[in-house]
Amino acid sequence: MPAAPQSPARTQSAGLAPERSLTQRMDALQRANEIRTRRATLKRDLKAGRAQIHGLLLDPPPYVLTAKVFDLLLAVPKYGRVKVNRILTHCRISPSKTIGGLSERQRNELVSYLRR
Repeated sequence: MPAAPQSPARTQSAGLAPERSLTQRMDALQRANEIRTRRATLKRDLKAGRAQIHGLLLDPPPYVLTAKVFDLLLAVPKYGRVKVNRILTHCRISPSKTIGGLSERQRNELVSYLRR
């Protein structure tokens, strides 16, 4: 079979986002690094008991909204992979769910389960 001729639109980046300038990329990198640093500090605070997971789940700061629920629960003392998976399964939450993606039902059910 002969190959179909490509249209000019397909040879260029059809459907892709436009190229970002160097300053835009550097700003995005700086924001991403700041978010990573703040999350790492938050996880250390959770591990040390200086922060409570309940407050984070009920009223999350903006830099936590895209973090995975699974990862934040792992930072809480006495919560390992097996226990976190059991909790998420009980609350009908996917392990890949982000804090910002939780529904009110999931959020409230998770907080009430953790407060037991």
